Amino acid sequence: MTIQPVRLFGDPILRARAAEVTEFDRELRQLVTDLTDTMHDDGGVGMAAPQIGVGLRVFVYDTGDAAGHVVNPTYEVLGDEEQVGPEGCLSIPGVRYDTRRALRVRASGVDMDGAPVEFEADGLLARCVQHETDHLDGVLFIDRLEPASRKAAMRTIRESDWFTAGITVRSSRAIGPQTAGPFGRGR
Repeated sequence: MTIQPVRLFGDPILRARAAEVTEFDRELRQLVTDLTDTMHDDGGVGMAAPQIGVGLRVFVYDTGDAAGHVVNPTYEVLGDEEQVGPEGCLSIPGVRYDTRRALRVRASGVDMDGAPVEFEADGLLARCVQHETDHLDGVLFIDRLEPASRKAAMRTIRESDWFTAGITVRSSRAIGPQTAGPFGRGR
């Protein structure tokens, strides 16, 4: 296993747009392995490369029903239906709020070997695709919250032990248990 430290809210890499992947090599394959192992160790359902300090457009996912990775991802919203449900983030421990997302998306990109990847997703997988692609654009789920929820989330972050201590990188599970729910299932 190659579990990496996770970047936390406040680390500038989480707010930067990640670069397109242009080299499909051993380092990229190792990045996918590191992301997958770290995500599983933390009990998440998705993880983007910036969350482990790598500014490249790569994310991994494992919803229990579907697992994989996408390099240089994009997505298209399918239909007008939306979903509102609990969302958290491994980079914002202890924070979980209902977040509005599109119900269905078509994701596309390539895999770690450069082969095309395309799939339609709904429910949790659609939420994951949107959440992780947001990470690659420097957007966090708290940015998508209704104003009152965002204010409450920011209060929770500011009052957290890790934030008040100025911690922006943590070792696996070093900061309390993750909350139950998408992107922080807990174990």
